[in-house]
Amino acid sequence: MMKRVAAAFLLLVVLGCRDQGRLVPLPPGATVLCFGDSITFGTGAEPGKSYPDELARLINRNVINSGIPGETSGEGLERLSGELVRCQPKLLILCSGANDILRRLDLGQAAANVREMVKLAKGQGIDVVLIAVPRWELGLTPAPFYRDIGKEFGIPVEEKILKKVLERPDLKADPVHPNAAGYRKIAEAVAALIAKNGGV
Repeated sequence: MMKRVAAAFLLLVVLGCRDQGRLVPLPPGATVLCFGDSITFGTGAEPGKSYPDELARLINRNVINSGIPGETSGEGLERLSGELVRCQPKLLILCSGANDILRRLDLGQAAANVREMVKLAKGQGIDVVLIAVPRWELGLTPAPFYRDIGKEFGIPVEEKILKKVLERPDLKADPVHPNAAGYRKIAEAVAALIAKNGGV
């Protein structure tokens, strides 16, 4: 009897680990909301070459670019609720916190803001994918709170692509923004993460 109970418990653990980070498949015509600052907006590339534009072509879904250059995580938190109502997305791609890092704002507060944004979306049944932003003064190491939030909510986190892009001069328009080729790389990484976790 105890062996059967132990086996059942082990199976639940395995299934729980396997399901962590899984996304609900996006039906054709579903809306994906890319939310954030200038990296989402596409600063550094010509119109139509932002990562949300490229992502729409890669996953063949309706992708909305809701990026505002210069926005902090606190300002994003104030804005997100209205965007969720307006866009009615099935999936939120959240890339927020870069301006907090650049302006040397309190990263504990930035983490709390990003956490609240994730909680807001998840509370409405919206899946979330996080894009981790690097800290420029620390060799482009991603701020650790993104991974922590990913684990807390069981959501996928893309931790490497911004570091990879911003380390390569040929993929940058300036020290902190990708160019069109860089945004294409970001879109490819996000599309691969969505696919890996069952979203498409």
